Amino acid sequence: MPKTAVSALAALALLFVAGGASSAGGGAGGAASSAFAVKVVLPGQAAVTVAEVSAPPNGAFSTPSFQYPADGSAVTSGAISAGTTATSGSAPSASAAANISSLSLFDGDIVAQKVSASADASAGEATAQGDMGGSFDGLTVLGAPVTAPSSNQRLALADWGYVLLLEQGSNPAPRYSGFVTALDVHLTRDHGGLPAGSEILVGRAEASAQVATPPPPPKPRVHGTPVKSPDELPLIPPTYRTIPKITPPLGQGGYIFPIWGPSGFSDTFGAKRTLTWHHGDDIFAPYGAPVLAVANGVVFSVGWNKVGGWRLWLQDAKGNEYYYAHLSAYAPAAVNGAEVKAGTVLGFVGNTGDARGTPFHLHFEIHPKGLLSLGYDGAVDPTTYLQSWKHLTDVTAFVGSSFEPGAVLLESTDISSGNGLEPTSLARAFAPLSKAGEVALLAGTRLPVAPGSAPPPPTAVAAGGRD
Repeated sequence: MPKTAVSALAALALLFVAGGASSAGGGAGGAASSAFAVKVVLPGQAAVTVAEVSAPPNGAFSTPSFQYPADGSAVTSGAISAGTTATSGSAPSASAAANISSLSLFDGDIVAQKVSASADASAGEATAQGDMGGSFDGLTVLGAPVTAPSSNQRLALADWGYVLLLEQGSNPAPRYSGFVTALDVHLTRDHGGLPAGSEILVGRAEASAQVATPPPPPKPRVHGTPVKSPDELPLIPPTYRTIPKITPPLGQGGYIFPIWGPSGFSDTFGAKRTLTWHHGDDIFAPYGAPVLAVANGVVFSVGWNKVGGWRLWLQDAKGNEYYYAHLSAYAPAAVNGAEVKAGTVLGFVGNTGDARGTPFHLHFEIHPKGLLSLGYDGAVDPTTYLQSWKHLTDVTAFVGSSFEPGAVLLESTDISSGNGLEPTSLARAFAPLSKAGEVALLAGTRLPVAPGSAPPPPTAVAAGGRD
């Protein structure tokens, strides 16, 4: 592609951004266009442009004649005009056109009765496309008629330059942009009163369009700090080994206990672990018991961790952060960047990660905002908080939420005996079948996981549950 074509596409890309088509946070879709009738560029001097318009906003310009210089020795033209339109939104589109009549360059070296150029671009949900075109009536170059000009055709102008006919280029989807210049004359030697290096462009049109683009997913954060991968927590800093012995206020009310239904726990915060200490409490509950958001907040770092298994973090409105680990599956609300309310179902109790083979439980941590600078060791004993938070045990807690009440059936290993016509059948399905761990648990079947590997991505499906 000629150098001028490359530079033109670069300029068009800048025009497109100016039209509001894209941004760092995703774009709402957009379109832009521009056109001019004649441009004369001399080395070291400002360009002289006639009938130059761009959109948005839509524009049009016309004039009955043009000469350059004053005696018309380089350019003489009759009526010239240019117009542009651009429409953004869900189906952005743009168009541009330039028209020139009775053109003569260098006292008849290049003559045309009419020159036109047009550019169109549009974008839909799946793709973007466009069309560039130009035409001549009675085009003659150095006395020779040009009856069928082709795109980017180059003709020599004796020993003083060359001309490009229907010069054009385009950039394909997802953002279509393209341009066409009907005539592009380059002087390699002085000619007709203009110095070598001069350029005359006649009939230029540009257009671009792009569909809306979604914003990038939120950068995973660990304690307010962006990390490269949402699937690995940072290593515990070796310089932090002091266990916080404080219970600071979290700054807001309305907290919800993190598990729906029956559960049990004891204070194991600070207990010795390999190379570290226990940063939270283990809350034992039936396999598949719904795990709830303890406060209004934003979900982040949803994914697999070799220690925590299927895990996630929640940051409340005050900046405090909560860690949930060893889930068996996620609920639909467990999405990075999702804003949730206290009591929203985030996932289901399990024993994934390094808890494999242990009784089903939720590992739960509290990281107050004031201790986030300590990294992962900025955790406090959650026991006192858990003892004071409201327990949800009634199935009506799910009514009106985005999660159906039927999700609680995940707590039963086998609900095949349940019959909606028998009032007591649901109670039988929830009846404890065995004891395990520190509290009464319903017998459950763990999701199969190959030793030493992460399980497949979870869904809101567990034994007896919905899909």
